[in-house]
Amino acid sequence: MSFDIDIGYHSDPGPRDQNEDFCAAVPPAPHEESFGCIAAIADGVSAGGQGRMAAQTSVMSLVQDFFGAPPTWDTTVVLDRIIGAQNAWLAAHNRRHVGAAMSTLTALALRGHTWTVAHVGDTRAYLVRADECRQLTQDHCIDHPDLRSQLTRAMGQDDAVRVDYLQGELQLGDTFLLLSDGAWGKLATARLRALAQQADSAQAASEAIVAAALTAGAGDNVTALVLRVRGLARSRLEDALVRSRQLPVPPRLKVGDHLDGMTVTTLVADTDVHLLYQVRCKATGGLKALKTLHPSRANDPQERAMLAHEAWLGARVAERTGEGFVRLHEVVDATAFYLLFDWHAGHTLDQLAERRKDEGLPVADVVGWTRSAARSIGRLHRLGVIHRDIKPSNLHLGDDGELRLLDLGVAISGNEPEEQRSLHAGTPSYMNPELWDDEPVDAQSDLFALGVSLYQLLTGHLPYGDIEPYQKLRYRRDPKPPSRVRPDVPIWLDHVVLKAVAVDKRLRFETAEEFALALERGASRPLQAPSATPIAVRDPVVLWQVAFGVMLLFNLMLVFWLVFLPK
Repeated sequence: MSFDIDIGYHSDPGPRDQNEDFCAAVPPAPHEESFGCIAAIADGVSAGGQGRMAAQTSVMSLVQDFFGAPPTWDTTVVLDRIIGAQNAWLAAHNRRHVGAAMSTLTALALRGHTWTVAHVGDTRAYLVRADECRQLTQDHCIDHPDLRSQLTRAMGQDDAVRVDYLQGELQLGDTFLLLSDGAWGKLATARLRALAQQADSAQAASEAIVAAALTAGAGDNVTALVLRVRGLARSRLEDALVRSRQLPVPPRLKVGDHLDGMTVTTLVADTDVHLLYQVRCKATGGLKALKTLHPSRANDPQERAMLAHEAWLGARVAERTGEGFVRLHEVVDATAFYLLFDWHAGHTLDQLAERRKDEGLPVADVVGWTRSAARSIGRLHRLGVIHRDIKPSNLHLGDDGELRLLDLGVAISGNEPEEQRSLHAGTPSYMNPELWDDEPVDAQSDLFALGVSLYQLLTGHLPYGDIEPYQKLRYRRDPKPPSRVRPDVPIWLDHVVLKAVAVDKRLRFETAEEFALALERGASRPLQAPSATPIAVRDPVVLWQVAFGVMLLFNLMLVFWLVFLPK
């Protein structure tokens, strides 16, 4: 079912000379349904003199910036960032100019199967569902009949604004009403429900609510924004988690077995945790990659949650970034719990390196592949995602010439299960040294791993050798420059590689874009030769050992002087 929201709005100045209400709603583009729909209403505070400007900028900043946030962010985080920035701008404006610019703000975000309301002031949000009309917001004004126009919270009133948030499950047929006080002040809740349900469309409902408020004697601007849910978007992470708990894991499949209109053509990989099959779709005849849990892990709730997170994350990343990743397909009416990806013929970079072990991979090709990987990693980082397992076996070169990142199974996005976040994930030989000191994972983890992969593809060796878990002694020496192992590696590339795998975090590339730029510039603008890592960074214990030795020698000399030298 596709995301379908019927939107209608109407506004009237009422008995006032100027209309200081403002509202807007923006549905997603057809290919961006997962981003959801955003709607907002604001009522300018007329006492300040610039209420309409405050209302208009508060609404427009929200609806314009909402879709620019990474899709991996929680809805409340997105709303809070935008509202906080707009409030700070209004507060700064009020300090510099005569006449205050203040307004209320009530926003509604519909994403996946969840609605979220953000609220400041005395505009209101209502949810009409079946025979119920529920007020979702609480008015921020003085609770006295003669002082209800005095707001206790408003946009631009203070340097920081405290926003109320409320979330709930979105259902087909829900109707949301965003109303200014001129509308709700004259209409009872039962009357609002009747007007919303009797109208044929959201536009007709908004016009009916405004007309009824004016007829009832509204003394202020009257605005109504109505949203009706006629179709739900595809599921979000929360829905994927529910599906992962409800659907059974398929049994181990053999070549020729059938599942949901697909035929297994081969078993690609068995990691004892996951099974990866190549399957052919009967309807289209095309090949796909099917990933599911190993039957021995079928009843492990943590593994189920991690695979559900990979499904959700893969879909969000692929739809936002496009190239550099494998597209995931959402299966409608699946009878089992699995992930279905595009199939790309080709080889992983470790497979290519193994096939050309004797002569080595061409340096120019390795540089080009690493540059492509760095760009893809940069896209991940801009979405707030850390891959955590970059290595040649997770870099796939398709027959179409495109390099793609594989396996987001241990990636973190801020939405992953707690068990996955605390998991010491990754391949030890590609993990940056500070991870063994229990420092939090960050973008440096992916960049160091990419540097190790580059070193390995050039030389056939790992810069610090094979590292077992918590084997930090391996990092006590700097790696050899690749040109000493392979003479056709240019010196400028030595500098790039050694910078990428430096023991000291401060000496490495800070961003994937910086890494890719260094590879693109090459010999035209080479990096400076990296200096040797200080022993204090490679092995801080040595300093204490030297200090202890000096103190011991001094004490021995002192004892000798006291005992043997003449008095």
